[in-house]
Parts: sequence; C-alpha cells; structure tokens
Amino acid sequence: MKYAVLFPGQGSQAVGMLAQLAAVEPVVDETFRAASAVLGYDVLKLVREGPEDRLNLTQYTQPALLAAGIAVWRVWCARGLPPPAALAGHSLGEYSALVAAESIGFEAALKLVALRGELMQNAVPPGEGAMAAILGLSDAEVEKICAAYRDAVENPGVLEPANYNAPGQVVVAGHRAALNWLQAEAPRLGIRKLVPIAMSVPSHCSLMREAAARLAQALMEVEVKMPKLPVLHNLDARPRSSPEEIRDALIGQLHHSVRWAQTVRTLSASGVQAFFECGPGRVLTNLNKRILEAGHFVALEEPDGMAKAAALLRDSV
Repeated sequence: MKYAVLFPGQGSQAVGMLAQLAAVEPVVDETFRAASAVLGYDVLKLVREGPEDRLNLTQYTQPALLAAGIAVWRVWCARGLPPPAALAGHSLGEYSALVAAESIGFEAALKLVALRGELMQNAVPPGEGAMAAILGLSDAEVEKICAAYRDAVENPGVLEPANYNAPGQVVVAGHRAALNWLQAEAPRLGIRKLVPIAMSVPSHCSLMREAAARLAQALMEVEVKMPKLPVLHNLDARPRSSPEEIRDALIGQLHHSVRWAQTVRTLSASGVQAFFECGPGRVLTNLNKRILEAGHFVALEEPDGMAKAAALLRDSV
C-alpha cells in the first residue's frame, strides 16, 4: 500500500504533547533535548510544563513543533517499514517534511524556523492582525467575499484566503479591522459560522511579504539538498527539482495561501491510499477525512497509532 507521511503546522501544539509516546520511546525526549542544545533554552521543559502562553508564541511554537514532528518521524523510521511514497507538511510542517527527507539538516531547520517565527511575530504590530476560519462556503465564495471587502471599504487593508484546508473550510488572514468587518457582515455575506483562530500572527497573507524577504536572506545561508523522498509544497502541491526551487517555495509559502486540500488530492491521485500524521495532534487527520471520501487516516502521536499504521502496511502486503 502506498502511503504518505504528513507533518502538522501551528495549532497542533499543546503542553504535554507526545508524552505517551515519550514514555515508551526515549528518542522523543532525546530529540527535544537536542533541539534545546541548538536553541539555547529548554525545549523539553517548555513542551512538558509550559507555560502555555509561551509555547503559543510563534517563535517558540515553530521549533517546538518541528522537533515534535521529527521525534515522531524517528520513532516511525525505527519500525523498519518501507518508506513513504511522499511527504508533505502544513505550513511549518513543510520544514519538518524537508528535514525528514534529508533536504535540510535538523539543526539548521530549527534555527531557520525560530527565525521564521520571530520574523512573523514582528511583521505586524501586536493586535493588528488576525485569522479566522470560514465554515460552510466554497473556495470561490470565500475569494469573492475577500474581493467584496476590498471594494466595500475605504483603505481596506488586507483580507485574504490563507489556508484552503478542506471543502467548506477556508482560513482567512489580514488586519484585525478586516476580520471585524467580516464578523459584522457575516449574516449578509451568507457566512453561517466564523471561527477565530488563536494565532499570534496573520500567516500566509501579504502582510508577511517583508518577513519572507528577510527569510530569503537566511535561506541563502542554509544548505539545501535534493530530498531523498518527494516533498509536495504548500504553494501548488508539487515537488521541486532543485535546491533553488525549494528555497523559492519556502519563501513564497510564507505570504501565499496553503493549498492543503489540493495537496491531499494530488497524493490520492498518485495512488496514495494511507495518510499518516507525523506529529502532535490530529488536525490533519481530521481534515483529510473531509477532503477524501476513501482512504486510511492514522495519527502517529501515540503508541496505538504507531501500531495501527504499522499493522495496516503489513496487512496490505
């Protein structure tokens, strides 16, 4: 059975994440300790004890989640199973996928995503940016609403689709004033449910252009190799054919939409039948069930999930 391994992004973090897996797999805490040595603070203590408000700050969330994803990946690889047909990651998870594919080194990626998080945090003054999920509307309807905002408001600022997560779930990002307008106009616009996203920055919109330009400078100093496994990128659900193209995709990803539903459909069209979420939480697993009508969807965050995924592959031989 062809399978893909998928790495989650920001929003999957939680104090105590991966504790059950760490209890039986020492490599989990070893990976967090290795991250601590690189970053200069106790990552293991942060993910085990918090405080939650610090873990949720983008510059801490991103390296913590990258370390978590790679910890789970190391546990998975130790099972001795055939490699996945492809890798992908949601937003930050794209970096985890590239580390797993040996395109970017673990230490270099930790430093890179810590900088990425800091640049994102500083791109917009506190309180001026926001994100929200629009539920129940098509991609085209959400795009039309964003265009309507630009036409309806004088000096409108930014309101753009940020994440095309699944059918009927599109996250928008921009200035808080734009999100306030969206909330006030929701009934008139046909929005039945608008869910604020607990993010400290408005990711994947044009407000991140300056952060992307500064990230580009740092990426030029990072060694990027061709991945040993195909990695599909958020920009267009396609792999890249050179290190330069990989750098460009990572830069563009920061201020363009994450096309997650397209990524999962592309994997399915290539013959992938099983989708294993490699990191804390089940955000991607739940999204993938909404994107595809058929398939096997397993989160690897706990020992039972690991065992279920391994048995699925062995039984398919």
